[in-house]
Amino acid sequence: MKTTIELPDALLAQARRYVASRNMTMKALIEQGLRKVMAEKQMAPKFTLRDGSVKGNGLTPEFQNATWEQLRDAIYEGRGG
Repeated sequence: MKTTIELPDALLAQARRYVASRNMTMKALIEQGLRKVMAEKQMAPKFTLRDGSVKGNGLTPEFQNATWEQLRDAIYEGRGG
């Protein structure tokens, strides 16, 4: 498959020097680079959020049927909120 890519002039010049010094083609360099980047992405560990839950029996009886506003008011009571 053929495709066109745009590269900064300085990067293209560096790539041309690289392939010339190693007797390889630009196509080979691009294939090698793409394969390397894709392999690194597959090996990268996936982020897992640690379990931040706490043990307990839930809300105290006085707050079990409270609305969010009531809970918020109780949390900020006496704190200027």
